[in-house]
Amino acid sequence: MKKTSIYLSLAAASLMMASCGNAPEKEAPATAEAPATVAEAPAAPAPVDSATAMQNWMAYATPGDMHKMMAEEEGNWTAEITSWMAEGAPAQTSKGEAQYKMIMGGRYQQCMFKGDMGGMPFEGMSLSGYDNSKKVFMSTWVDNMGTGMMAMEGTYDAATKKLEMKGKGVDPSNNTECAMREVVTHTDAKHMTMEMYSTPQGGKEFKNMEIKYTKK
Repeated sequence: MKKTSIYLSLAAASLMMASCGNAPEKEAPATAEAPATVAEAPAAPAPVDSATAMQNWMAYATPGDMHKMMAEEEGNWTAEITSWMAEGAPAQTSKGEAQYKMIMGGRYQQCMFKGDMGGMPFEGMSLSGYDNSKKVFMSTWVDNMGTGMMAMEGTYDAATKKLEMKGKGVDPSNNTECAMREVVTHTDAKHMTMEMYSTPQGGKEFKNMEIKYTKK
């Protein structure tokens, strides 16, 4: 099965955030103040005639093959979640369910997730899409264990059937950001796996979450 968006993985986002701050803090080295520079204005795009402009708009607004791949994920899925709060820490397991559906004429994918995180009710929502102009997948994630929004962006590798997304997460315990990387792989039409990796400030990347999905 072709790949797409399962950015539900982001459900993991909240749990993973706690892992962002596990590296020791380092004092930033003193640096001399750099002289102010004036940035050059970007070159203006070449003008296009009205017919070309309209064609470009139509191409940008029309769902394509990547959107069709996202549509293949429509339906209800069960989720088996394994997470690690730090590298080498004991694994924690939980279960959840996700419902995927395409909205706005097949242009975007909405996912509603419910489950259990640390013994507490958990719910989250992702909105994912494929930008025809930038040629990238994009996703946002919100849930009931925070007040922020996580955004990720990435590309699909048809040879490996993997979608890799990158973004940043927040560790509210010390108000810092950490780099996040997500890899989604489709085994077949009814099975897929999401792996989430976190890089705490001053630390190295480690795998902090894995979600195995099975379509009902």
